[in-house]
Order: sequence, then structure tokens, then C-alpha cells
Amino acid sequence: MTISVGDRIPASTLHKMGESGPESIQSEELFSGRKVVLFALPGAFTPTCSAKHLPGFIELAGEFRGKGVDEIVCLSVNDAWVMNAWGKAQGAADKVSMIADGNGAFTRGMGRQADLSAAGFGERSGRYAMIVDDAVVTHLNIEEPRKFEVSDAATMLALL
Repeated sequence: MTISVGDRIPASTLHKMGESGPESIQSEELFSGRKVVLFALPGAFTPTCSAKHLPGFIELAGEFRGKGVDEIVCLSVNDAWVMNAWGKAQGAADKVSMIADGNGAFTRGMGRQADLSAAGFGERSGRYAMIVDDAVVTHLNIEEPRKFEVSDAATMLALL
């Protein structure tokens, strides 16, 4: 099943880094009663993700907040340790929440899994971005494989 505009986000357990290590967070808790911009990408520390995707959201975080966004979430099929280290390396603190979908359950629930085995990554997330209002997808921009054209921060900001 693929999630579309108007659908509720899938129920799953995600992870974020807490003060004493990884902590679980339910997707319903993350999205319910809030406006969230989530962008998903194939992997932390990868070229396009590190040079363009995450930096754009960090740079425009204040503008997103000014348009009523409660939280900006970067999601990848990585573990919480890797997402935390990548967020620190990129200066994401207090701007973008680095959320791990380590086993890919949320990604599969979205219907956005990508088999990147040929590149040595295994199953990851395809690149996309969405705006979620009270756990309902209001905008969903999905990138074609190896593209970065519709899920960038400026494009998503213009949709608010």
C-alpha cells in the first residue's frame, strides 16, 4: 500500500536519540495534533543528503516555524546513533529532528521503500517530503530515483 494525500500516516515505532541513548517514539505521538514537515532520504552521510537535502531544511527552519510548522523531521532507514551523529555533524540541533526508522517499518507503511541492494545499501527509503497536519498527509512530493527536484526545503516551504 502507498500512502497518498488525505491518508493518515502509518502507525509504527521510530527512534530518536535521548540523553541516555536511543528512545522509542510512536508515529502517532510525533504527528497527532501538530503540523510536521517530514523529509525522508536514502541514508545519512550520503552525498546529496548531506550536501543538499538536510542543509536546506536546517537553513530554512526559522521560516518553516514562522509558517506554523511545529517540527521538521529528517527520517532515514538508519539507526538512532547514526542519525544523531549526522545531525551533530550538520548542525541540525534545535532545527531538524533526526528520526531513525531502523527496521524500515514506517517507510514500508508509507509505501516508499527502495531496494538499493545493487549499491550496497539494502532496503532504504526513497527520497520524498511531506506536510502532515494532525497525522493526515496534506502534501506529498515524491522524487524519481536518483533525482532531487521536488522534496527540497524551498519547494516544501512554498506549499505552506
